[in-house]
Amino acid sequence: MTDLDGHSAAATAKSPPGAGSVTNERLLASQLFNEVWRLMEQDVRTRDDDDRMIHLAHASRYHWGQVPDATPAHRARGEWQVSRVYSVLGRAEPALHHARRVHDLCEENGIGDWDLGFAYEAIARAYAVAGEAVNARGSPTGRSPPRRTSRMTRTAICC
Repeated sequence: MTDLDGHSAAATAKSPPGAGSVTNERLLASQLFNEVWRLMEQDVRTRDDDDRMIHLAHASRYHWGQVPDATPAHRARGEWQVSRVYSVLGRAEPALHHARRVHDLCEENGIGDWDLGFAYEAIARAYAVAGEAVNARGSPTGRSPPRRTSRMTRTAICC
């Protein structure tokens, strides 16, 4: 990146995706993640914006998987964002798929605290998008909603 005076400015996670060295996977993953949030927060999005948001979320998750010192929590947060994007777009089946990945990554790696809480939130949100209020509320024991065949009829195109 170059400023108006021709000086090179250091790219940060808030820079547009691709600013800085594209070999810096951590920086690119962060930039993509933040760009997804920018798009999600827009009051009005076009179909192209929605498509871009999906692709950016998947790209961010992919690049987090390539960061040598990324933790399972980084990957879980990437899956959470992908699930959130699909929920925002009303696509229940891929939202639930990625929400379950968040939960699985947390369970398999002993991740608790807010990451596990967000896994349950993502599962509930996906079921709510599907119109399945009973599963969206979950069980009183705090366990994840049961895995079962649902009424969801949409299929994921890119997953």
